[in-house]
Formats: sequence, C-alpha cells, structure tokens
Amino acid sequence: MITVNADGKIMVRRCLVTLRPFRIFVLGIGFFTLCFLMTSLGGQFSAKRLGDSPFTIRTEGRHMQQNSPAHSSWPPFLEVPVAVMGALESRGVLRRMSDMLEMLMKRMDILARLENSTDFHKGDEARFPLDRFQPAAGLMERIQAIAQNVSDIAIKVDQILRNSLLNGKVMEGRRDQCEVPRDPKYPDCAGKVEWMRARWTSDPCYAFFGVDGTECSFLIYLSEVEWFCPPLPWRNQTAAAPSPPPLPRVQAAFRSDLAHLLELIGTGKESLSFMKKRIRHLGQQWLRAARRLEQKLKGQQRDQKHILIHIGFLTEESGDVFSPRVLKGGPLGEMVQWADILAALFLLGHSLRVTVSLKELQSHLGVPPGRGNCPLTSPLPFDLIYTDYHGLQQMKQHMGLSFKKYRCRVRVIDTFGTEPAYNHEEYATLRGYRTNWGYWNLQPTQFMTMFPHTPDNSFMGFVSEELNQTEKQFIKSNKVNSMAVVYGKEASIWKGKEKFLAILNKYMEIHGTVYYETQRPPEVPAFVKNHGLLPQHEFQQLLRKAKLFIGFGFPYEGPAPLEAIANGCIFLQARFNPPHSSLNHEFFRGKPTSREAKDFIGKPHVWTVDYNNSEEFEAAVKTIMRTQVDPYLPYEYTCEGMLERIHAYIQHQDFCTTSSPPLPPKTKSPAMQSPPSPLALSPNATHLVWSPSASRDPHAWPPVDSLQVWVSETQHTCTETCRRHGLVCEPTFFRFLNKEEVFLQLSITCDSTEYEMNHLYPAVAKNVHECYLQKEPLLFSCAGYNTKYRRLCPCRDYQQGQVALCRDCL
Repeated sequence: MITVNADGKIMVRRCLVTLRPFRIFVLGIGFFTLCFLMTSLGGQFSAKRLGDSPFTIRTEGRHMQQNSPAHSSWPPFLEVPVAVMGALESRGVLRRMSDMLEMLMKRMDILARLENSTDFHKGDEARFPLDRFQPAAGLMERIQAIAQNVSDIAIKVDQILRNSLLNGKVMEGRRDQCEVPRDPKYPDCAGKVEWMRARWTSDPCYAFFGVDGTECSFLIYLSEVEWFCPPLPWRNQTAAAPSPPPLPRVQAAFRSDLAHLLELIGTGKESLSFMKKRIRHLGQQWLRAARRLEQKLKGQQRDQKHILIHIGFLTEESGDVFSPRVLKGGPLGEMVQWADILAALFLLGHSLRVTVSLKELQSHLGVPPGRGNCPLTSPLPFDLIYTDYHGLQQMKQHMGLSFKKYRCRVRVIDTFGTEPAYNHEEYATLRGYRTNWGYWNLQPTQFMTMFPHTPDNSFMGFVSEELNQTEKQFIKSNKVNSMAVVYGKEASIWKGKEKFLAILNKYMEIHGTVYYETQRPPEVPAFVKNHGLLPQHEFQQLLRKAKLFIGFGFPYEGPAPLEAIANGCIFLQARFNPPHSSLNHEFFRGKPTSREAKDFIGKPHVWTVDYNNSEEFEAAVKTIMRTQVDPYLPYEYTCEGMLERIHAYIQHQDFCTTSSPPLPPKTKSPAMQSPPSPLALSPNATHLVWSPSASRDPHAWPPVDSLQVWVSETQHTCTETCRRHGLVCEPTFFRFLNKEEVFLQLSITCDSTEYEMNHLYPAVAKNVHECYLQKEPLLFSCAGYNTKYRRLCPCRDYQQGQVALCRDCL
C-alpha cells in the first residue's frame, strides 16, 4: 500500500500477505491441489460424454428412449439407472472434492499456526492468539468460496438423484404419503422439513439416522432424533428399545493412590509426561491434603460424578504447539494447572475420562458419523466436562443441537477470565466487546481462572509446593542476600533489559534459567550466570537460595512467582503507567476482559516499581536486600485449599437449572404484586442485608444470609466497592437486587425506571434520578464502571485464605 505523509514523502507499507517461505508453500499446495481436483472432476464428467453437463444425463436418457427404434421394447427400469449412475458418480466426485478442500483448509490452518508459533506471546500463561493466524488470507477465502460452491452443486446433484428415484419409481414400491403436520406447538416444523428437502445430503449423519430423502424419513428424524416436529401417530413408539434406566448414584470416596490417574492421562506427548511428573512430585502432598479434607467433611454425602476432561489445546487439530516446546523453555502454566485439576478431581473420588484428541472426544460423546450437524446418538454420559476454549470450539462443531442442550455441564479452564460483557454474543457484537475468545453465552461462573481476577468467573487456581516448619527454617538460614533469579526462560524476554540489569548487578549476583542449545548460547548479558532450562526440583532448589526473584513485566502471570514467594523469595515486578490491559496493550488485545494487570499479594513479598526510573529501581533493590521475609503460601494455593474449592464447586454449582429472567414492568399484570423484598436496611443504615424474617432457600449457594448490598461510587466497579468493605462481589446475588423496591430501600429516588441490556445495571444515573434494571441475566457483572452511574453491588463475606468461598459455603 502506498501512502503520502504530511511532509510529502511517499511511504510504501508492507502488504498483509508477505512472501514468507510458508506462504509460498501454501500457495503452491493450493494451486496444485485445485488443478488436481479440477482435472479429476473434468475426467469424471467427460466420461459421460465430452462437452455435456452431468446434470443433463437424466433428460437425455429419456430423450434417447423416446427416439430409439426399439422404444416400445426399451426396458422401463433402464431409464433411471442411467441417470442414477451418473448422478451417483457426480455426487461422489463432488463430495470427495468438498472433503479434500476442507482437509486442505485444515492443513493450511495447522501449518499457519506452526509458522506463527514463534510469534506467540511467551509466558506460562500464554494463550493461542487466534486473531494472529492469517495464512495467505486471500487464498483461504477463495478456497472457502470454492468449497461452498462445490457443496451447493453436490446438493443439486442429490436433488436430481432424489427426483429421479421418486419419479422413476425405483423405491421398491414404497409410497411417500406423509404430510407435514400443522401443530402450533411445533412452529418450526415446516421450515425444518423444507431445509431437510434441500440439504439432507449435506451431512452423512442424516443418513446414519435413517433419512433417505422421503417426507416420512424427514418427519421421523425431526420428531424422534431432533425435536422440531410432533411425534407421528402411526409410529410404534414402543418399537424402539427403551433407554436403560440411569445407574444408581455411587458415593464418592477419597482416593489414597494416584497410580490409576497416571494411567488415565496416557502417553505420547511431552506435555503429558510433564503433567505426570508434576503429579508424582506432589503426590504425597496431595494425599495428605485429601486425608485432611476427608476429616473436615466428616462423612458428608457426595455423589460420584462422571467427568470428561478434554484438554483441547493439546489436540493435533488445535496445532498442539505446547508439547514440542516443553523441553525448550515454552510456557508450562496451563499444563501445571491441568495437572493439578486432574489430581484434585481424581482424589475427590470422581470417575474420570481424559482425552487429548478429537477422535477420542467424538467417541466418548457419542458423536454420529458425519460433519457434526446431528445430535449425539445417546444421552450425554457425563455429568461434567472440563475443557478449554479450543475444546469448547471442537465440541460445538461436533455435537450439533446437543451442544446447546448440554453446555450447562461444561466448565471452561480460562487463564485470563471472561467478563459478562464479552461473553454475551449479541451484546458483545453491538457494543464492541466481540473478541476471538468470548461470545459463548455461558453462565460467567462456568469459566474458571488461574488467578482470582474477577468474581464474575470461578477461581480454579493451581497449587504450589508446601514446606514444613523445618524446611522453612532451613531456607531462612541459607538465603544468599546477594543472589537474584530472573523470571524468563526464553532469550527474547531479556532483550532491551540491559540497563536495569546492570544496576541490579552492582548489588546482586544474577542467575538465569534460559533455554539454549549447545551450539547457540543465549543472548544474555555476560555477567548473568545461566543454568539453562532446569528440571522443576532443581529450579526449586535455586529459588530456596535466592533472595530476589525478578520479573521483566512479562510473562504477566504464571505459577513461577508464587513458587518463588513460597520458597522465601521477594518478587520484584515492573509497574506500568497506565496499567496494561486489552485497551492499550497488544498482549491483552483480543482477550475477553477489560481488567488491568495487577498484583494480588503486596509487600513485603511482592514489590512493584517503575523500571524506567533508575533511582526508584536501585532504591528498591537496596531495601529488598535488607528485608527479611518468611516463605509464604496462601491457603488457596495449597493442595487442601484447591481440593476444598473444587469440592464446593462440584457439590453446589448447578448451571442446568434456569431461573426466569426479570420481567420489564410493562409486561407485568396489574393484578400481579411483586413479592416483598427479602432485603432489609442494616442497623447502621449504610447498606442492605438479608432480612431475618425472609425465608431462605436451603439449596441456594452461596447462602443468602452472607449477602450485603452496597452502592458504588461512580468511578468504582462492584469488585472494588465490595473490596473496600472487606467483602467479595458475588454475581449470583444480583437477582435479589434487580428490583425497583431495592432503590427505595436504599433511599434512592427514581423519577423513572427502565429495563435495559447493560453490564453495568442495576444502577442509578448520577444527579438525574434515573434508575436502570438489568434485562439480561447473563450480563450481571461485577466488572466495569461508568462515571455517569452508581451501581448496586451484591457483596458477601469470605473465608480467610479462600476468597472463592464464603464463611458458610463449605
């Protein structure tokens, strides 16, 4: 692209599709594959008769019959087989061509991901930046257009074939006398039948369920496999074998051996080997924690859940770029978390299935053969599915309508979190929150994060190795006050950091764990003592000697800083002004969150300074050298803390029971009176609490008596508002606030009240006495603020060291 600057200079911008070797390779593959497909297709069609269209065979066959001298003796049954043979061959060629084009696009996508893997954001918490996968965009669009055209042609051939079969009476005497029922309870039936007439051959799964092109087969499928048409009265509803009754629930029992879990995880990938090593290393710690929690629960009844764990980012279809980099300094944060999740679920006594391939996923789910348009062949055999964004996308592609039916059972392991404004597809699209990661319309608490970023999501977490008192004392007595370890396993992270490293080197000996190959030493300053990539236990030993663990501001998050603090180090990290977020930084751009990078543990264990201010940086280093700290590990990052948290989620989180959304005032009948508010003003009249006289749902979780309602300042989110009162924002309580009478109870005057779709509501507009209630329950959010509004915020108490749980939540 050529542009002219203000000073008159001509600038030439680089085109999007650069001539990288990969893209030349892709273009070559695309060109020769298309040539091959066109040649094959042309050969198939020319075999009928040169220059003829394959779609004229049936007509010309009939013309030949009429003009043949032996017309009177021409066997009637020969007419349609000629057409059928031609259409069948054409359909086969077109279907193979469509399949090959689809495979080509998949291969190009995987190759593009591998090519761009060097551009991935480096860090233990790294996620696949889908928005950066742009392999030869023009070619991909052309191939997709060709594939769609081929699919449309195949459908037309199938229609001709079906008409030939019906008109030629080669259905072995079967007559199709079914009519589309007109039932107001099934308003979509006629439209779905029409769709089936045109596209029933677009996916082999329809034939798998018995669809053969007749009206009756359409109606049978749409009434018995899907649910868009009423049951047919002449069908013998008892003919099909009844579904077996559900198995009786088995009580979950804590396990005392991890050997079977290691078998379940499987082999064949470096990432799996890493996860198994971690589980073995922490094995005794996990087992001790399980025994302690078992004693704490005192025989509490727990149903054993059937759980599928599908780690989507490790599948070949998603590129699996992590496995080859495990031994080369690649990000390990997600694998650390998944290993800990597997250990916790297994020790809690649940039945697990673990998959890292799409084929295994399809098998476990009961996906019918085809392209993923049909529902599952049988009811989903799992109570819960733990997956990630890649696995979520794979499930949606292959479960058909069943995905919508069963998505309430999904739990998404989401490193950074997904705020409600990004999760609601319509709202995100209209308001500019649409990203490559959000828009799933799940309950926000179905997303489970690595750190407690936002109460809108569930905090899953991970664990760090615990130390006993003897080990803690030994570490304190053997600390080297002049020793620092740098957070960064890849040489690229060190670039541009020479200035403040030189300042640090004046006071401390600097150690690194940068991966390198023997023939290519890493480009780090000469005064750095680089140990190379260390096994986990050796890295722990290094941290136990060091005084300081220093980060360059990237990676932003990951297990390593917490491990350093647990081993008695002080963590020093960079402060950014303004804080980095999806609004101002490339790394966060496209992430479904507006939060800013912040620390959750303050001084003396975590220091945050401006690395661009040499005086501030040097002063911090001097002070840190004189500061004594004990090894510190928050309870929620211990094995017992994680077991406790996951147990509570499994026992109490139920996203498959839905509550009615709030009704706008105009739809309420005058005869209907709203039930009295269960809230009451607190004794000091500063906020609302659950009224002692109000009834309590014993199954509500968290318990409603932990609720407090506060009004935010205009520049504060509900998360900040609750934190200022020593509480945590609890999004499940928003439903109790979303009522007009709550404004009155808080002495807020409302000249008008409107129901709207906005992630900041319920709220009151400052100075104008306009009140707003939430129209869409999926948008209830603790995040976000606007200086025009004061928000109504639901807060709760929490356990010391376990922010995810209220005091009575266990």
